[in-house]
Amino acid sequence: MLIEGKNAVISALNSDITINKLLIDKNFQTRNDEIINLAKSKKVKFEFLSRQILDKKSKTQHHQGYILECVDFSYCDIDDILDKAKNLSENPFIVLLDGIEDPHNFGAIIRSCECAGVHGIIIPKDRQVQVNETVIKTSVGAISNMLIARVTNLKDAIKKLQENDIWVYATDAQGQDIYQTKIQKNVAIVIGSEGFGVRKTVKEKCDATLSLEMKGKINSLNASVACGVFLFEVLRQRSSN
Repeated sequence: MLIEGKNAVISALNSDITINKLLIDKNFQTRNDEIINLAKSKKVKFEFLSRQILDKKSKTQHHQGYILECVDFSYCDIDDILDKAKNLSENPFIVLLDGIEDPHNFGAIIRSCECAGVHGIIIPKDRQVQVNETVIKTSVGAISNMLIARVTNLKDAIKKLQENDIWVYATDAQGQDIYQTKIQKNVAIVIGSEGFGVRKTVKEKCDATLSLEMKGKINSLNASVACGVFLFEVLRQRSSN
């Protein structure tokens, strides 16, 4: 797994992920470089290479002169997410993704989740983009601070959350206005795919459905943008309680 770009590499170096080597543009060798100094302090092996070699290794073509070679992303269990909230003495705040296929959307959602204080994200193994280099790059380092659980069946995951007293909300254009809804303290939000939204069979397992009021003619938002709006309304209500 490669992590590319200045901000993503800095976040990764400051996290607990297992790093094999840091590759750096050789033109940075003579300057007082923040990432080089950080790598030294963390005792991370690094190597200077030409820009041409870095370009060939890059998966995103936006490495900014830094590529971090690390072990593949390590998914967690749902219990790890619940334990994180418990250890922080906070009410659980979780996001489930039902079929997000665009890695840029997934990365942006991870970034919004990290900023909103979400304890973890749950994704299905199928019909869903997995964590890859583009997702990591788009998250701008946020993925280093986010637990992500990968499950076989999203409906079973919803049931497990409900058994742990977590209220699960699907998101849909036909739901109740989130701004007129008092959100439960233990909350999970389900975000649907870019083209089809939350599947009917998944929606039926949720406790309620939330929507955003739309004024435009298009009447829909990009999945990552919609996710951000939902999350920060939940955060606002959680902060005011």
